[in-house]
Amino acid sequence: MLTPFDDDLEIQHDKLEANAKSLSGDGISSFLAAANISEYHSLTQQERVDVTETSVEALPDSACVLAGVGGSTKAATELMDAYDRVGVDAMMVMPPDHTYVHERGLIRYYEKLDAATDTPLVPYVRGFDPSVSFLRDLSRIEGVVGVKYAIEDPVKLGSAVAAADDDVVWVDGLAEPFAVSFWNEGIEGFSAGVSNFRPEIGLALFDALAAENWERAREIRDLTLPFQALRGETGQDNDLPGAISVPVVKKGLELAGLHGGSVREPIRSLSAEDERRAEELYEELDDGIARVID
Repeated sequence: MLTPFDDDLEIQHDKLEANAKSLSGDGISSFLAAANISEYHSLTQQERVDVTETSVEALPDSACVLAGVGGSTKAATELMDAYDRVGVDAMMVMPPDHTYVHERGLIRYYEKLDAATDTPLVPYVRGFDPSVSFLRDLSRIEGVVGVKYAIEDPVKLGSAVAAADDDVVWVDGLAEPFAVSFWNEGIEGFSAGVSNFRPEIGLALFDALAAENWERAREIRDLTLPFQALRGETGQDNDLPGAISVPVVKKGLELAGLHGGSVREPIRSLSAEDERRAEELYEELDDGIARVID
């Protein structure tokens, strides 16, 4: 769930609610609020609770709603208490944002978070390169029910899945482009890229993967690659890759008739040229959906 901001960078809860209801009506049943692409790091603690509560209240009881949590142990447990009052189904633990991380210290961090709630946890593994033994031990923490794996290393994923507890669900955290290769290594789902605004892509890709129809899965996956490639670019006046990832998805939401809105710093809005490219890619995507899915 992306967080729509108005021109004054205030949260538009009515538009967040509308997005949630639209995606649910289209068949999406698992939602992640106040997380990475939600601009988690640009939200206050109270705003994280508020956008999560909006999502929970907008969605049917049958939906599975996760909320992002991170930071220091004290700050994380305080946020978890608030999420428990809201009534989330699980919490995704954001990647560690400390400059210096120790694998055993990180395991202890997850253990303390697990002890602070009865709500299931899904650690988000990204931004560091853990060992297979770390991933194995992570899966053995009692309250960990899933791992969102966002490392471009399918071999390590396969080794971790083989070593992990069988009842932990592994999720591709790198969206549709990695879903086919990661599925063969043991994932059971994937995060949304273009499926945030064209959910029929994600649903069709999931069905193809579950049916082991690899040719169809690759064909659907390929529809997402140009738009996903644009997300990985730097944008204007910048050398950092992926800087326009969030505004590109927000532009996709707008083009699909949903609500994207502005972005908060340190993210920057799209340039006119990048907006034009996003519009062209959306038209190509629309054509591809009509050809491959519809």
